[in-house]
Parts: sequence; structure tokens; C-alpha cells
Amino acid sequence: MATTSVINPVGVSNLPNQRYKIVSENGGTFTLMVCGESGLGKTTFINTLFQTTLKPIDVQQQQRRQLPIKRTVEIDITRAILEEKNFDLRVNVIDTPGFGDNVNNKRAWQPLVDFIDDQHDSFMRQEQQPFRETKFDLRVHAVLYFIKPTGHGLKPLDIETMKKISTRANLIPVIAKADTLTQQELQIFKSRIRQVIEAQEIRIFTPPIDSNSFAPTPAAPTTEEGTTEEGNDEISQTLNQDAAAIEHARQLIESMPFAIVGSENKYDDGKGNLVAARKYPWGLVEVENDNHCDFRKLRSLLLRTYLLDLILTTQEIHFETYRRLRLEGSTSNNNENADDESGSMPVKAPARKLSHNPKFKEEENSLKKYFTDQVKAEEQRFRQWEQNIVNERVRLNGDLEDIQSKVKKLEEQVRALQLKKR
Repeated sequence: MATTSVINPVGVSNLPNQRYKIVSENGGTFTLMVCGESGLGKTTFINTLFQTTLKPIDVQQQQRRQLPIKRTVEIDITRAILEEKNFDLRVNVIDTPGFGDNVNNKRAWQPLVDFIDDQHDSFMRQEQQPFRETKFDLRVHAVLYFIKPTGHGLKPLDIETMKKISTRANLIPVIAKADTLTQQELQIFKSRIRQVIEAQEIRIFTPPIDSNSFAPTPAAPTTEEGTTEEGNDEISQTLNQDAAAIEHARQLIESMPFAIVGSENKYDDGKGNLVAARKYPWGLVEVENDNHCDFRKLRSLLLRTYLLDLILTTQEIHFETYRRLRLEGSTSNNNENADDESGSMPVKAPARKLSHNPKFKEEENSLKKYFTDQVKAEEQRFRQWEQNIVNERVRLNGDLEDIQSKVKKLEEQVRALQLKKR
């Protein structure tokens, strides 16, 4: 079918502006999980990434290393709203304190996997409800796995955890505290990690590098004689933008796993500029300097260039995979004589798997205690009402007896007066 070219636009090219207005009004939601051993700078990196104290380092967290090590991994959720140019982004940062701190870390990844599955299951439950205007979406869009900068390779715990998480969420491996390694050691360490990831078939999030992934901008209107010079300029500009985007994606892929350095302190770089950096006796390690670390590339991947890709991948791949497995599990468990409608319904979800987490167990116990106290208070109030009603009935009965006795006396007086008149 031939396309129609007109000099005066019909308004179709205004659709991106309409979508931009709708998205700006509704805002967005982004859930980021940070996973790794304690002391790798996860909290510092989060605050550096969003350029604010999103997750404060409280006294309790600093004293945590002096307390006895807990046997289970905790789930700590921090919620915030970031505003930039009238666009609100609801950010959920999920920390996993206690991961890898024990001598025996067998199945230490289980609370992380359970949390991701629980959020998929919760969102699927909400979609099955009659009223779906408001949904609470806490599905994990990206998981940053912090690797300890040993320079040797990945530990068995790292491999097993990354394999489990990669099948459920967008996994992005990062090398924490990269300033502890030289450039040569860092390149060798990255090469070893890539070899292990490829050998173990661990799926990590990689930005698309094909030209079809980048939608071209609308070209200029053409006449019967052909394309105008303005149209040729816009087409060449579009091709240049696509080539730059592909090159940027290729650089991000080549930099994986990202070597990062985090710092909330700012120092003078010698040119009168305050930059976020780590200060050493021999100089500064600048956070946003590509020659020092890959922080800018990781921030571009997470927030600037591929934020929407992370969200759509979670919805279209990971959530749909979970939903399909749940539905296929329901059909395989039903009888052969069951009709198609009943067989397509998902089976009952398993019990909540986070009950073994001490933090959630404590919250559950506090809620149960609150509910019990409320029930006792209501029962006590009902008993008081019942006692008040009984007392009121006794009082009314006493008043009724007094009135009846007065009526009888008046009747006797009336009879006595009638006898006197006779």
C-alpha cells in the first residue's frame, strides 16, 4: 500500500507529544534491588546514584556488624519520590542485609527469590480482582548484584544466586569498590567474570544494539517531485542518532560487569570544581570520570537510556513467564475431564514464603497482637453496653412499678370518694 505525502501535516506526528503529556501526569514506578555481601558500599552507591540521601546510614545499621550474625537474609524496603522537571518517579529500593554474612550460606538466595516471586504473584492476584484501577506494583525491575573485588573470580554463592535471580528479573552484575584494583587487575577480573557468566549460562540484561530497536523520527513532508532538502537533513540526523545509540549500547555491553565507585563526599578537583570522589593521599578517584570507573555508564543504563526497557522487560518477559508457568501448572494439575474454562484458571498460590524472615515475622506478630487487642477492646465495650442496657431495664422496671403503685393508690382514692358521695 502506497503512503500518502502531503504538504500540510494532518496531526499524526503529534501523537508522541500526547503520550509525553500522559506519562508526565501519571509518573513512573521503578523498583531496584541491591544484593551483595555487607561492606561493599550498596547504601553509598544508592545515595550517589540518585544524588540524594535516599537511604540514610543510621546508627543501628552501623552497629549491625557488632551484633550477632543472623541466620536469615532480611528484606529492607525504602520508598521515595524523585522529581525532575515536573516528572515524578516513585522509587523503591530493596536492600538485602545479611546476605553472605554466614559461614554456611547454603540457600542464602532463597529469601531474594521468594520476594521476587511473591511480587509477581501479588500483581497477578490484583489483575484478577473485579476493580483494578489502583494496583500496588512492587515487581523488581533491576537487580544489582555487587561482586566483591577479590580479583580471582566468582564464588559458588555468587554463581548460584545470579543463576536463580537471572531467571526472574533483570540481572546487572557490578564490581564494588573498583578503586581497590589496578586497571590491569580490573580488566583481568572482568574477563574472568564474563567467562564464568558465559560458561554457567547466566542471563544478564544487555541493551539492544540492533537498529530496529530505535524508532525513527517522523520525516519531513514530501512533494510529488521527491523529498525536500529538509527531509534529507532529518533522515540523516535520524540515522546519526541511531548510530550513536547503537555505539552507546555497544560500549555498555563491553563494560559489563560495571566497575563502580561510590561516594557522597565532594572534593575540589584542582580546577575549582566540586566533584563526587574518594580522596586518597595520592589523589582523587572521581565517581563520574569514565577513566576511573563505570559509574556514569551504569547510571545511563539504569535511569537515562534504558529505564523503560527494564520496566517493559519485567512486564513482557519475566512477569509473563511467571504467569504462564502458573497457568500451565494449573492445567496440568486438573483432571482430564475438566472443561477448558476451569482448567485455564490459575491454581491457588502457595503460602507466603517470607514468614521465616525475622523482620516480617515480627511485623506479623505485632499485627496479630494489635488485632487481638482491638477485638478485646470491642468485646469489653459490648459488655459495657450490655451492662448499661440491663441497668437501664432495671431502672425502668422500678419506675414502672412505682407508677403502677401510684395508679393503684389513685384508683383506691377515687373509689373512696365515690362511696362518700353515695
